[in-house]
Amino acid sequence: MERELIYIGIFICIIIITITVAYLVNRFFRKLILNSTLVMQNDPTNYHFFRHTLVALIYIIGFSIAVYMMPDLRALASSLLAGAGILAVAVGFASQHALSNIISGVFIVVFKPFRIKDRLQVQQWIGLVEDITLRHTVIRDFENKRILIPNAIISNEVIINSDFDDSRINKWIDVGISYDSDITRAKEIIHEEIMNHPLHIDGRTEEQIEKGDPEVPVRVISLGEYSVHIRGWSWASNAADAFAMSCDLNESIKRRFDEEGIEIPFPYRTITYKEKPSKDA
Repeated sequence: MERELIYIGIFICIIIITITVAYLVNRFFRKLILNSTLVMQNDPTNYHFFRHTLVALIYIIGFSIAVYMMPDLRALASSLLAGAGILAVAVGFASQHALSNIISGVFIVVFKPFRIKDRLQVQQWIGLVEDITLRHTVIRDFENKRILIPNAIISNEVIINSDFDDSRINKWIDVGISYDSDITRAKEIIHEEIMNHPLHIDGRTEEQIEKGDPEVPVRVISLGEYSVHIRGWSWASNAADAFAMSCDLNESIKRRFDEEGIEIPFPYRTITYKEKPSKDA
């Protein structure tokens, strides 16, 4: 009886030590990554994934030692190993989703279709990649909510990555003006407002600069039912700056149009009333 109590005590101690070590290692690496300027400025994806893998290994090793230290559990483990074929099939079937998530997570870290801090659009979700664990990818949307997508699912989805290879964003500034307004002046205003915005950058290639292409092209892209559609091409260094710049430009262009009498029209509809034929006809 006393020996069994000793084994139980050892088992509990090993479990507690395992949980404590895993917690301390996780906390240490988390602080190390966050406090490392070099890691955070570059790509912390590998470091975060290594942290999750190391913590998982600590749990697996610790629990395995705890089970081995219990004679009764050791005998149970031996009997289970005797039927390893059936056990492997059962465990494999039960854990196929978990294993697929782990393997997909490894592929994501190795091939890097996206990294931590990248801005993604996956189906209807848009946000920043906050973490890549062994099981899922954590995306923080712009309402500060966390979206957890299993790695096996996100690796099979079509992803729009705003920061893949080149973080610069080409933002279209589309404005419609009335047919009576001065197109030339409207194009000049859009060009001036984009050029004067502090977040605008020159997005031209060296070849385009040598050819003399304009830094901010502004063109009439279509003639609509009730408006002339004009587009200005603006560039920003990243998606966040591009969004802020487009909001500012929409406001500043509207103010300039109001000051210079350029109309942004409402939809026009012409309604014709047909006279009903008289009863005497």
